[in-house]
Amino acid sequence: MKYGKFLEEGGTVGFVAPSFGCNIEPYRTGFEQAQKKLQKLGHNTWLGPNCYEGKGIGISNTPQLCGKELQEAYLSKESDVLISCGGGELMCEILDYVDFDRIKKADPKWYMGYSDNTNMTFLLTTLCDTASIYGPCAPAFGMNPWHPAIDDAYQVLTGKKHMLNGYDGWEKESLKDEEHPTEPYHITEEKVLHTYVGAEKAIYAQMQGRLIGGCMDCLVNLTGTKYDKVNEFTEKYKEDGFIWFLESCDLNVMAIRRAVWQMKHAGWFRYVKGFLIGRPLVFGQEMMELDQYHAVIDLLKDYNVPVIMDVDLGHLPPMMPLICGSMAEVSNDGNHLEIEMKLIKPPKYF
Repeated sequence: MKYGKFLEEGGTVGFVAPSFGCNIEPYRTGFEQAQKKLQKLGHNTWLGPNCYEGKGIGISNTPQLCGKELQEAYLSKESDVLISCGGGELMCEILDYVDFDRIKKADPKWYMGYSDNTNMTFLLTTLCDTASIYGPCAPAFGMNPWHPAIDDAYQVLTGKKHMLNGYDGWEKESLKDEEHPTEPYHITEEKVLHTYVGAEKAIYAQMQGRLIGGCMDCLVNLTGTKYDKVNEFTEKYKEDGFIWFLESCDLNVMAIRRAVWQMKHAGWFRYVKGFLIGRPLVFGQEMMELDQYHAVIDLLKDYNVPVIMDVDLGHLPPMMPLICGSMAEVSNDGNHLEIEMKLIKPPKYF
């Protein structure tokens, strides 16, 4: 596994828009404030040509131009790390215009984003053997004041933090809008973790393995395509085992169950040591007596490994910034979660 150089003082943060750009509010102002904040912290900023674009369908620009921007930004020496401008809908369509072989041969660079950016974070790890950061997109860094989760993301990006504990509460409904583009998270809900081993509820759990995962909406879309090299990847690192982190956006509880079924039957969960499941955007939904917990547990119980649910991960913030591809030790005791990420055998350019 290859790891990029962490962001240093005076280093350059590059921004790209392989999914949605920051052309409309509240994202535009949030993005502009994020740039100012990072500059105040002593960093330079570099913007890809699509950051303020919005002419694409489900992405910032045409698939060709989005793929070109992403590849050139990753290979360029103009930035030290990359942060995505946002999630979106159809980032999968840019993949045919990204040369992953060139990216695999290039010096590794940290890429941060989530949701639709799974199409980059997950493939960087499974196709290019390069770690990435599943974390907030650029406009989140414009909130004032920063939530501890945003500070955690910055600390992970700068290499100053590898231990995460999650947060006390979460946001059910955002107050951010066009008139309040930098509004911080509206924390109203208490975090309650639900832990299972097999089909049984548990209070304590421990697991160790290599972190891998992302947004299920995107992962299930990649399953079985030419970009699906998961079984080769898991075979390579089978001695480490895997901790899968999974969250969802547009999927209802039935679709979540179908997604888990498909990944399971594709063989992706071989060598699994445990699962971290983020709060789904459809939190609390029930359909035909199926809820968000049984949508997952009924299919994952066969592995008889810890499954920790309603983790701070995904589309109901705050979210922990997880290094996809890193080794991790995870433990929880009730609502106290601890994730220690380890960059095993750091390369010589570290």
